[in-house]
Amino acid sequence: MNRAAILQAAPAERRLRLLSCNILAGASVRRYSEYVTRSINAVLPGRTKMDNLDRLAEVLPQFDVIGLQEADAGSLRSGFLNQTRYLAETAGMPFWSHQPNRAMARLAHSANGLISRLEPHSVLDYQLPSRIPGRGALLAQFGEGSSALAVMIAHLSLSAPARARQLGFIAELLHDFPHAILMGDLNTEPGSVEMRQLFTKCNLQPPAQSTLTFPSWKPRRALDHILTSSAIQLDKVWTLPQAFSDHLPLAAEIRLPAHVGSVSRGPRR
Repeated sequence: MNRAAILQAAPAERRLRLLSCNILAGASVRRYSEYVTRSINAVLPGRTKMDNLDRLAEVLPQFDVIGLQEADAGSLRSGFLNQTRYLAETAGMPFWSHQPNRAMARLAHSANGLISRLEPHSVLDYQLPSRIPGRGALLAQFGEGSSALAVMIAHLSLSAPARARQLGFIAELLHDFPHAILMGDLNTEPGSVEMRQLFTKCNLQPPAQSTLTFPSWKPRRALDHILTSSAIQLDKVWTLPQAFSDHLPLAAEIRLPAHVGSVSRGPRR
C-alpha cells in the first residue's frame, strides 16, 4: 500500500468510552436506613467491600478512562488498601493516579482516582475552594498543546455556595482547552443555578437530558455527570445496571478528532 493510500485510510476520529463512579470506599448501601444501621461498617474493612471492588474491576476493561470519587487512599476502612491502585491492577488497566483529599485520622482517607487505558501526559491535583477544606479535583491531560484532551475528575461539596465557587474554579482551569471533559459526583442537578453558571463560563455543554444516578437502589436525582466541550461529540450516556455503592456508575461514549489525546510518553504516576 502506498503512502497516499495509508493516509486516506487513516481514521478521522477516535471513540472513547468513559466511566464515572462514586464508590463509597467499597461500601454497599441499599436503603437510606443503612447509612445509620451500617455506620460502624463504614469505618471497618470487610469482605463485602472487597467483593464490590472485584465486581467493579470486572467492568472497568470495557472503558478507556475511568474517574473515581470516594475511593479510599489507604486507611482503616479499606484495610489500608489504595483502592484506585487495586482496581487498576485487578482490571489490568495500565495507568492510574489518585488524589488523596480529606483524611480523618487513620479511619478514612477519601480520594479522587483516575484509571486509564491511555497514558496521560500530565496529572495535576487542585484543592477546590471551600469553607471546609478537603475537596479536590484531579486534571489529567492526554496529549499536548491544541491536541490535548483535558479530563477533570471532581467530587463537589454539599453546599450550593461552595459548589458555585468550585465550579467557577473548574471553569477557569478548563477554559483554554478546546477538548475538555468534566466527570464526577457534582452533588447537584444539571439545571441548578451553579451548573448554569458553569456553562456560561466555559465551553462545557449542558446534557441533552438528565441521567438519574442517586440513590442507586431507586434513582431520583442526577448528581453524577460526564460533561464535554462542544468540540467533542457525545454519542450516548447511560448508567450501569450494577450498583457498587449508593450511586450508579455513569458511562458515556464520545467521538473526537483522531489526533486529539494521542498517546505521549509523559511522566507516569
